Amino acid sequence: MDERKERSLVIRKKYLYETVIKALKLHSSYEIPRLKLPRAKRRLVVGSGNALPTARIIFRDEDAIFADEGQYRDALKRTPTIKSAVVISASGEKDAPGITHDLIQRGLNVCLLTCNGKSRAARLLPADHVVVTKKLKRADEPYTYNTSTYMGMMLLNSREDPERILTHLEEAITPHVPNLSGYNAFYLILEPRFDPLREMFVTKFDELFGPMLTGRCYTLTQTHHAKTLVPSPRELFISFGYPNQTFGHADARWNVPLFEGASYVAMMAIGYYVIGRIQAQFPPWFFNNVVHYKTLQKRRFKRRAKRSGRGRGKQKQRFRLAKPS
Repeated sequence: MDERKERSLVIRKKYLYETVIKALKLHSSYEIPRLKLPRAKRRLVVGSGNALPTARIIFRDEDAIFADEGQYRDALKRTPTIKSAVVISASGEKDAPGITHDLIQRGLNVCLLTCNGKSRAARLLPADHVVVTKKLKRADEPYTYNTSTYMGMMLLNSREDPERILTHLEEAITPHVPNLSGYNAFYLILEPRFDPLREMFVTKFDELFGPMLTGRCYTLTQTHHAKTLVPSPRELFISFGYPNQTFGHADARWNVPLFEGASYVAMMAIGYYVIGRIQAQFPPWFFNNVVHYKTLQKRRFKRRAKRSGRGRGKQKQRFRLAKPS
């Protein structure tokens, strides 16, 4: 890595917990709109990576079908009556243009939920089919963090108060962060209602630590089923909103409080904050590798886009739906 790139990386170095704080401040600074989409009997909702659990949270009260980039074609084959789709992509790039293009070609009414209204996926759709949410500047949100992005999308539906979440972090959690550097494994215990967030937390462990640290995440009810059969004094059990006195060694437990009424955005923010605090007490594995990884990813997606030949055109849907009221 040349000196200029190395210096740039140091300038942009932000731990995940710092990005959580900035994301909450961002989303506290404006009036959060409501998510308004054209009505649909049943939707196909497509997302890659942590966009998929985000989709499950946003559309949890709908009879929707959820799929990632490798599953949505089979989902349409199984349910050919579906006429509407939502693509969720923070960047509106990578797989999103190809998926959007394919869904349009299949005759579906497609909407896009994104943070980039000028993306290739957004350019394929009429303006009233693109919902754009706010995100942090790139310097405050390193590659793959996707914290302000999905947080902003969830807030359209959950209507939580980001300022209240921020106050809880600063007053009830920050002063009580323990020494985490003596552990090599972390087990997160969630309330059963937060099951859709498990995937997001495990993904964050993968991104930040890879094989260097083990990160597991289960709900309290799932934890009762042979998850703790092999114990280790170096596995810290972190429970959220649950006073754990059962799982893990007695001196390897951290009970993180939730405030009354805490919902999905609060749990996401608190979970990411805790994972970011773990990140800050270990070597900078993420920062040492993210520039190289980003370069590789750009090449991979460029090759995939070339092979598929999709998502590059500017042709929009030929049909128009009534604007959401």
